[in-house]
Amino acid sequence: MTLTTTLDIPLLADPADVAADPSRYRVLTGDRPTGPLHLGHYFGTLLNRVRLQRQGVETFLVVADYQVITDRLSPGEIAANVREVVLDNLAAGIDPDRTTVFAHSAVPALNQLLLPFLSLTTVAELQRNPTVKDEAAASGLASISGLLLTYPVHQAADILFCHGNLVPVGDDQLPHVEQTRTIARRFNERYAGGRAVFGEPQALLSPAPRLLGVDGRKMSKSRGNAIALKATADETARLIRRSVTDARRDITYDPAERPGVSSLVEVAALCLGVAPEEVATQVGAGGSALLKALVTEVVNEELRPVRERRAAFAAEPGLVRSLLADGAERASALAESTLTEVQDALGMSAY
Repeated sequence: MTLTTTLDIPLLADPADVAADPSRYRVLTGDRPTGPLHLGHYFGTLLNRVRLQRQGVETFLVVADYQVITDRLSPGEIAANVREVVLDNLAAGIDPDRTTVFAHSAVPALNQLLLPFLSLTTVAELQRNPTVKDEAAASGLASISGLLLTYPVHQAADILFCHGNLVPVGDDQLPHVEQTRTIARRFNERYAGGRAVFGEPQALLSPAPRLLGVDGRKMSKSRGNAIALKATADETARLIRRSVTDARRDITYDPAERPGVSSLVEVAALCLGVAPEEVATQVGAGGSALLKALVTEVVNEELRPVRERRAAFAAEPGLVRSLLADGAERASALAESTLTEVQDALGMSAY
């Protein structure tokens, strides 16, 4: 594989270029194990990961257990949540023979990169990062921890440890990719004499929408407003029945004026593979009750094979532990090689 190391490539990757020559790319993606993944993750990230994997793009998937404590006072059930996240990814189609799946805490060399990378980032830059501000506001914490403040630098270590050059993100995550590009450029200039130890990664924007939860707010594991991939058909039906809509009888697709109704329409459209307007026309004067019944039917049908695969994987004793151990071994070898490159550039290899 030949990784792109040109330092003047644009921030945004062209999906057509990725599809035309997948061997040029290496993806870094991941999840924080704060609970089971949900329908928003499925359409927003999981299907995109599986698509890239099938195209032949080499993929690394980090289960970011250290990042659980960036914005919360208690780590919660990290071990159980790591298992849930891995099972959800497997059920969606992630193949550990083609995608390296590992946990942060199992790859020490990756986390060591945080130290030199912090020297390339100013406090002012971190404080300006809009994603850090949003995470701090959403957490409800009275103050920002050092880990949350340096979260973008840890993400840069995630991306650069494997020389990842393609990062699938939503547009709200672009500041993290930009920070990573800045760190790569500064490392090359300051410590490597202009030699391209690191290339500047590109962001691959996801076309999927940001789905609302059943309470009308952004779908989130922590808010309890999401349809988990592992939910039963009956649990899914109960959640959809209590989804926030409005008093109008006719169904239209208007995200600005009718966010709750439009989010349900969008979910149905994603499951059916049609335009949202087509779903709205189909339901028409049937009202919210008919819309919710349709959404329940198509979501349960979409997730039925996912849930069946998930149950089969969950029944295999030791599967997740073995998979993560194998992934950590592969990731550690690459991280240690990268750390050696970094230490060589810093002049640390002579003693």
